[in-house]
Amino acid sequence: MSKGKSIMIAVAAFLAGAAGTALATGALSGPQVSDAERAKIEAVVRDYILAHPEIIPQAIEKLQSREVAKSVDASRKAIETPFASAWAGNPNGNATLAVFFDYACGYCRRSLPDIERLLKEDKNLKIVFRELPILSEDSEKAARVSLAAAEQGKFKHFHDALYASGRPSAAAVEKASRDAGLDAQAVRASIGSEAVQREIDSNVAIARSLGFSGTPSWVVGDQVLNGAVGYEALKEAIAEARKSSGD
Repeated sequence: MSKGKSIMIAVAAFLAGAAGTALATGALSGPQVSDAERAKIEAVVRDYILAHPEIIPQAIEKLQSREVAKSVDASRKAIETPFASAWAGNPNGNATLAVFFDYACGYCRRSLPDIERLLKEDKNLKIVFRELPILSEDSEKAARVSLAAAEQGKFKHFHDALYASGRPSAAAVEKASRDAGLDAQAVRASIGSEAVQREIDSNVAIARSLGFSGTPSWVVGDQVLNGAVGYEALKEAIAEARKSSGD
């Protein structure tokens, strides 16, 4: 059974059954509600749902949002704590936007201007970059060098240089490494390290737990956004995160 279908069944069960039961059993201090009375209440709930089926997708969306929020909260530290220098913006900002990306992803490349605009216009925003190399072997090789660059305090320099070079071929990664001024010996020592492997494994695990559909995927506050959603959607999500936190 698909996850979506399971959620629909759960919501329908809640609306048609659990709601009626809750109403019936809520009067704990009064007389016990009979099975017949409970059945009448559930019938009223069922008839209302049939008359207003539009509440089902609304309920599903709300339930999904709650489940996502729980998953995000469980992994918040791992999501919002950058790997070394793999971040940009205000380190003490009142909102954190995490972007999970792949250097071979065209949609990630398309989102670069949105990220730069957010950084330029929002001085209270911190952006955390999380490597999610899922598209190719070149993606993973590039991600490992990128994390090595982060350890040298040169993540953003390498990040921008590699995207400027094109797809993450071996030649492009080498050129971006030179342009960013990376220590080649230190890079060779880092790319196979336990720390780098743990970071990649952690990001993949988070992506699975949050149900990412691909890259880029974004996490801000309790929200997850999938794809190249654009500047306005990201700005709105950041504002909502601040509103929810009271900032």
